[in-house]
Amino acid sequence: MNFFAAAKTLLGSRTALACGMAATALGALALVNRTVARRAERQHPPRGTFLDVDGVRLHYTDRGAGQPIVLIHGNVVSGDDYDTSGVAERLLETHRVIVFDRPGFGHSERPHSRSWTATQQAELLHKALKLLGIERPVVVGHSWGAIVALSLAVRHQADTAGLVLLSGYYFWTLRPDVLLVTVGAIPVVGDILRYTVSPWLGRLLMPLQKRAMFSPASVPERFRREYSDAMALRPSQIRATSVDGALMIPGALGLRRRYTDLRMPVLILAGDGDKVVWKRNAERLHATIPGSALRIVEGAGHMVHHSEPEQVVEAIQLIARTSAKLLVPMPSESAVSLRMASEASARAA
Repeated sequence: MNFFAAAKTLLGSRTALACGMAATALGALALVNRTVARRAERQHPPRGTFLDVDGVRLHYTDRGAGQPIVLIHGNVVSGDDYDTSGVAERLLETHRVIVFDRPGFGHSERPHSRSWTATQQAELLHKALKLLGIERPVVVGHSWGAIVALSLAVRHQADTAGLVLLSGYYFWTLRPDVLLVTVGAIPVVGDILRYTVSPWLGRLLMPLQKRAMFSPASVPERFRREYSDAMALRPSQIRATSVDGALMIPGALGLRRRYTDLRMPVLILAGDGDKVVWKRNAERLHATIPGSALRIVEGAGHMVHHSEPEQVVEAIQLIARTSAKLLVPMPSESAVSLRMASEASARAA
């Protein structure tokens, strides 16, 4: 009996020791990750302004003059992505360009008290635009940002001049990548992972992720130079990326019945080699939205605005011109005008 009691005590001591060592290791990882995140924020300070909207501190840039264009970024990146691609600087020549960091990305806050669906994010940005005095902008959304742009447009049609959607996920399809990010969205478990293991795993997988995002095109040199892995792999942004990934399918499901209600100029772009969101998503949306225009960009992948920034800027300018002419449009007039203008522009290109 004494032997078994001693063995049990020894086993319990070893288990406690192992648990203590594991907790210490996780604590050390969390401390290192926090230090790396703070250093990344110092090295990449905010370049814009902050606005408090419903208790959320939003970071944004507001530059240029003319007809307003609002740019909404996708997952993994931040609002800087439109600068890195060159899209923002090209638009600044003729337009007022407003770029937001979505909640939890870049330098914007993401309070834990909300679920931050695409609809909630769209409502937050709509209120921000009102506070900034921006009326009837052309709204551009890339990837997950396209769902936010669509949410904003269907809920506030009178306040949206036009819509440009890049590489968006618009209808439910099987997405194995959603399963990978869902773990990070689980309360407690996800919190432990994003402060400890996830940043290091992300560093290992980031090169593969970038290739998948740009394939079949190569990763542009400017993106390699200016994109910050450290900013993207901060625990706070990992949480935003994970939760948004988990909400992607519900977001598309919640919007699909509203697409036919859109009565504004809408142009949809997709890369023919997109391996993140297949181009058939864009083709299906084009068939659903009355009078919309569709452009499939050859040789481009998911990051179509990086691979072909000139085509993206030209598409945005087309929607801006079309919407400016349609001050009080009838639905049929809007559809015909956009379709004719898009076809003529495509022939000219």
